[in-house]
Amino acid sequence: MPLMPKRVKYRKVQRGRIRGNASRNTTLSFGDYGLQTMDTGRITSQQIESARTAVTRHLKRHGKLWIKIFPDKPFTKKPLEVRMGKGKGNPEGWMAEVRPGNVILELSGCVEPMAREALARAANKLPVRCKFLSR
Repeated sequence: MPLMPKRVKYRKVQRGRIRGNASRNTTLSFGDYGLQTMDTGRITSQQIESARTAVTRHLKRHGKLWIKIFPDKPFTKKPLEVRMGKGKGNPEGWMAEVRPGNVILELSGCVEPMAREALARAANKLPVRCKFLSR
């Protein structure tokens, strides 16, 4: 089941522009290791889920994982082969907007080389550049 909000105020939102660096969620708060973004971007719920799967598969039931971002913004798509105009498309999925400095994942309960490899695999699934953090 993908991450998505239970309800939102508006069904469709405009994209807007993501500027500046993150001011919140920039340090490790639960785990010993983390994955921090270095770019601005939008991460879909499917990408978050595939990153989570990659980490849990690599750790083989060791350690604990926290997902620190939540996809709360809907994105829309128009159907294939539809001409321009005729309004905005229908909501297709959910995404989280991230800024440089946001912590995406946190991990604890495993040794550093294992955590580093697991988070590197997760970073490969994400559309933004990431770096490894440790306490």
